[in-house]
Amino acid sequence: MSEAWRLIGTPRFGGILVVSDHASKRVPDDIDLGIDPALLSQHIAVDIGVAAVGEMMAQRPGIAAFQGNVSRLVCDFNRDEHLPTVVPIASDGHAIPGNALDHAGHEARLARFFRPYHDALEALLADIPQALILSLHSFTPHLASSDEPRPWHVGVLYNVDDRAARIAIPMLEADGLCVGDQLPYSGKLLNATMNRHAEADGRPYLGIEVRQDLIATPEGQSKWSERLARIANQVAIEISG
Repeated sequence: MSEAWRLIGTPRFGGILVVSDHASKRVPDDIDLGIDPALLSQHIAVDIGVAAVGEMMAQRPGIAAFQGNVSRLVCDFNRDEHLPTVVPIASDGHAIPGNALDHAGHEARLARFFRPYHDALEALLADIPQALILSLHSFTPHLASSDEPRPWHVGVLYNVDDRAARIAIPMLEADGLCVGDQLPYSGKLLNATMNRHAEADGRPYLGIEVRQDLIATPEGQSKWSERLARIANQVAIEISG
């Protein structure tokens, strides 16, 4: 565990690693974002529910969870390093005045959070190869900037490598779920962490986005942790076979 990331459970060779870039709403005491603290419990600051789901999954043999340890408003790990959105100055209509940094301030955020997070994840995957990486996020039933509801229970995202997606989608549908294939947004656009740590090295991965109201309670988190562990294990077996 570090300021930028935390590891739950013990990774095993040929196991499953649940990676959640946006698992935390934590803002270090020496950083002032200049926003209403209530926003830190909303989706612009954290992927609601994923920390608990990852923790529950990591209680199962062969599964560990690697989670971001600061709010995405402090540093968004699921972005390319050169993009300004790594330290967002606005999110879903809310200004983040504390992130209006000069070059030195921006570079300091990268050095303190972004690079340690990705260096640690890369080292883990190199030292203990996994059968499958499960990239776990959550999405809102609707954006604050739009009244249009999002009907999907879960989205499956990928860029070029869709091996795991093609196996997982029918399994999720068999559970009676409304599944978004590259919805509510496309993994060809929002896939930075998996592009870097999975696609670049041919590591199998499954990008999952769960609608946050389904994992906002302990009951929902327990149900989805069981479902995703079952499906991830089956995907890992089929890909390895």
